[in-house]
Amino acid sequence: MDLQSARQEIENLKQIIEYHSYKYYTLDDPEIDDFEFDKLMHKLIDIEQKFPELVTPDSPTHRVGGDIMNSFEPVEHAVQMGSLQDVFSYDEVLDFDERVRETISSPKYIVEPKIDGLSVALEYRNGMFVRGSTRGDGFVGEDVTENLKTIKSIPLKLKESIPYVEVRGEVYMPTNSFEKVVAQQELNEEKPFKNPRNAAAGSLRQKDPKVTAKRGLDIFVFNLQSSEGIQVDNHKKSLDYLNELGFKVSPSYFETDNIQDAINEIKRIGEQRGSFSFDIDGAVIKVNDFSQREQLGTTAKFPKWAVAFKYPPEEKTTVLKEIEVKVGRTGALTPTAIFEPIQLAGTTVSRAVLHNQDFINEKQIAIGDKIIVRKAGDIIPEVVSVAQHCGNEVFSIPDICPSCGSKVVKEDGAVAVYCKNIECPAQLLRNLIHFASRNAMDIDGLGPAILEQLVAKDLVHSPADLYTLTNEQIENLERMGKKSAKNVISSIDKSKKQDLSRVIYALGIRNIGEKNAVQISEHFGSMENIIKGDIKSLENVDGFGSVLIDSIENFFADEKNITQIKRLEDYGVNMEGQKKAKSDKLFGKTFVLTGTLPNLKRAQAQSMIEEQGGKVSGSVSKKTSYVVAGEDAGSKLDKANQLNIPVITESKLIEMCK
Repeated sequence: MDLQSARQEIENLKQIIEYHSYKYYTLDDPEIDDFEFDKLMHKLIDIEQKFPELVTPDSPTHRVGGDIMNSFEPVEHAVQMGSLQDVFSYDEVLDFDERVRETISSPKYIVEPKIDGLSVALEYRNGMFVRGSTRGDGFVGEDVTENLKTIKSIPLKLKESIPYVEVRGEVYMPTNSFEKVVAQQELNEEKPFKNPRNAAAGSLRQKDPKVTAKRGLDIFVFNLQSSEGIQVDNHKKSLDYLNELGFKVSPSYFETDNIQDAINEIKRIGEQRGSFSFDIDGAVIKVNDFSQREQLGTTAKFPKWAVAFKYPPEEKTTVLKEIEVKVGRTGALTPTAIFEPIQLAGTTVSRAVLHNQDFINEKQIAIGDKIIVRKAGDIIPEVVSVAQHCGNEVFSIPDICPSCGSKVVKEDGAVAVYCKNIECPAQLLRNLIHFASRNAMDIDGLGPAILEQLVAKDLVHSPADLYTLTNEQIENLERMGKKSAKNVISSIDKSKKQDLSRVIYALGIRNIGEKNAVQISEHFGSMENIIKGDIKSLENVDGFGSVLIDSIENFFADEKNITQIKRLEDYGVNMEGQKKAKSDKLFGKTFVLTGTLPNLKRAQAQSMIEEQGGKVSGSVSKKTSYVVAGEDAGSKLDKANQLNIPVITESKLIEMCK
């Protein structure tokens, strides 16, 4: 394909992709399935990689995320992004109407749902998206353009070439995206987002746009901030026109000249909020006419032409039937209240997490009590309090794991109790994902999707079982083939050579991070020494206190974990640690050994270098510091000479290590 053909094909693909993207993400009316859409996108990516000079700012490929940003540049808003005055009763809405009518006559109002997300400004020049920024303090926000480009309902190019337009919208995380993100955070043992709004804010301010792209964010545009080339005189017309330009505007905007009709619309939105695919925290009522807005003006804090009605959290009383205790992916035992079904925020709920024993004790919760339940942020059910005690004893979480029967422990300073059994079925998937992860055993190709299939097909019951897998078993998994299976098996085999510190970290000992794992490896030297040694001796190691030592002792006190370690060793996994450097004399230096040395065996030379803090590599590159050459040195010596890398003898190496 020549340059001209590539240019034509790129333009054609861009038009097709943007059309289908608009149909899917803005109109929610897709014409092709995800597979066909992905094929179009991959074709565009391939051509742009071959002809990078043809990549334009409006290319749909920008939506997958660009380079990592070091910081967010400040953006001074030309039009202040103010906030609205909150009202909490219909009487306050009537008071608002009276104040408006004192200044203007015959006002018309627009009532819209108030999306609970993060407010942003989008700027376009000649129809092209040029900058996006957060609200900040209303006067100065942050440039998050690259992250906003990953939101597929934001047009990168408008349907008309308007000289300049700035719009305001609310970035939010749909309920289904929120649930997926929280599930993944729990799987990764991360602190989950509390609600969709926090999730949206945290996702939009990621330094890596690729992370933002995976979070499934969306937007509703609800205001025309400023423009050149657009002539509209009221809010409804502006939203209609922005919709024609390709924006995804407010999901509904009801117009009326009667305040009671506006209140009825607020009630209607409130009654339906449980059925929305996004979170709302109220409804907004605005004067429609722009000239009337100017007459009404603003206070020091809020515009006088709009208010935000905030819905109170809906609370209901029900009877607690039982408390179910499950083992989470982190090993924590989590109690869940099971109660008589009730209607909250438009949906039926019958369960709510009780978090931990401290939470239960604080509220004195017992099975049979009448409890008060509400939805936090209209999404997650929570127990507020006990309305009436039934006389039963306060519930106590059992001291054995309900999944595997192992004794559970509560570490110093922790509020939850944990199962320490590495083979506990409830923790299996999470343990496998951690074990195979890049910073642990680094088993390339063995991601969450493959591991989930292995567990579902009953092929793996513990991390050690990964080393029993065959090519045929991997081949038969979804989206795998012979070549992929061969690569996975090769990666599993390669992981057997990982250092002991990696193995320790991969075991998933609670509170033990990568740095701690290295310290444990260096302190004991081998897995056998850890199992037979005195764990308390770690008190002499920097950073090890009672919490970490208790975690390690509890882990190695469980015979199931010892059995698992022995199985790993039997399958050939390395259980010896690297020797700790005696000094940092050669720190930062990389050596390559070639040929036969006069006195030292290659392993001895390597050990000598590593003891002085240096590294040994198997190949020569520009990063090589020295090549140690012996008799019959071959191509490595030739390459060292080509790259002008210093070549030294065995005696010089010994002198450097003294």
